[in-house]
Amino acid sequence: MPPEGHQAAAGSRLDRWVDTYAARTRGMTASEIRALFAVASRPEVVSLAGGMPFLSALPLDVVGNALAKLVAERGTVALQYGSGQGDPGLREKILDVMAPQQVDAHPDDIVVTTGSQQALDLVTRIFVDPGDVVVAEAPSYVGALGVFRSYQADVVHVPLDDDGLIPAALEETLARLAREGRRVKLLYTVPNHHNPAGVTLSAERRPQIVEIAKRYGVLVLEDDPYGLLGFEGDPLPSMHSLNPEGVIYLGSFSKTFAPGFRVGWAVAPHAVREKLVLASESAILCPSSFSQLAVATYLETHDWKHQVGVFRELYRERSVATLDALADMLPAARWTTPKGGFYVWVTLPDGLDATAMLPRAVTERVAYVPGTAFYADGQGRQNLRLSYCYPTSERIREGVRRLAGVVEAELELLETFGGPTAPTGLAHGAAGRRQVQSPSPDLT
Repeated sequence: MPPEGHQAAAGSRLDRWVDTYAARTRGMTASEIRALFAVASRPEVVSLAGGMPFLSALPLDVVGNALAKLVAERGTVALQYGSGQGDPGLREKILDVMAPQQVDAHPDDIVVTTGSQQALDLVTRIFVDPGDVVVAEAPSYVGALGVFRSYQADVVHVPLDDDGLIPAALEETLARLAREGRRVKLLYTVPNHHNPAGVTLSAERRPQIVEIAKRYGVLVLEDDPYGLLGFEGDPLPSMHSLNPEGVIYLGSFSKTFAPGFRVGWAVAPHAVREKLVLASESAILCPSSFSQLAVATYLETHDWKHQVGVFRELYRERSVATLDALADMLPAARWTTPKGGFYVWVTLPDGLDATAMLPRAVTERVAYVPGTAFYADGQGRQNLRLSYCYPTSERIREGVRRLAGVVEAELELLETFGGPTAPTGLAHGAAGRRQVQSPSPDLT
């Protein structure tokens, strides 16, 4: 039995099990975006924070009828256990969904997951040991950073610019890590309509990035939830199409159909796929049969390509509304110009701190996500992410008006009392190409 003093000390703590948790739990922290949801969901607050798809644009009556038919005709299958790899019929249909990105695969190469977030977790689980390095863009998707942190990976950032991940910076980073004897397991990238930066990796850079990763023996994890949501033209070829054996491709129906079904997938080389299936089975036995068949039924019975076009036009209009509002009301800031997706990355005027400014913004009934959420190393204090996917154009303009008032008040305080000048980030309309990060002495 433990000593009485130990029992007393444990009993006086808020969490009596604090000394028994696994070491990896030290990396588990609350998402800044999730923490905002309770406030941002209040009707008086204009939320430019969460990346929630505008589901009112879906024909919900059609979806409802399809689900009713599914339960009536295939209910005993839809409500039963299924394959750990995912429903074969859905995997066949996923091939059509990936065709515009030129992902050339076989249904057997696909593992269906509970959203692409689970795919991120599974890939990290089977490749990353504590202390291994994951190279990720700066900034990077907050959900991925949370996964890497939970598996005790060391995230090293590489900067972005208007054309996405910078090949020369990636080469320099991988060469330095090799010299230091550090083991790099993954290169994580969101090449299309980046979350949070809003930029897209150019066609010219894609083969360069793939070649650099191949030369250094680094597996590429290509996360592509927004690839079909470009505002103009066809999607660019995936990185997977350039090296199927060196790239794991992740997709999701959360942005092009509905996130509530929690259906995503991974396309992986054969041996990797087998380990992903085993890891998934150990975690959840199998993905939801009902959700998979619901998505498959939607793809069969509805013109999903037309629906994606509806979403693209809706988000294009709202992105224009956001950019116009920023130009009209917040010209002192700088921002990226998205070609698709949900997000604009904003750099505040020098000296302002988006994290410190957030309480004032919430008081003024507007919400955003501070840039620090998207870095593993404390960068991004001068940056913030605005999401235009959910509010109407009128609400977006009102939200930017409120945000501009907060920025103006902060600048007045800075002028009155002075303070440290923050580093600058990507500049909208600036001469020359700028990086989408707040430079610091140590870019890792």
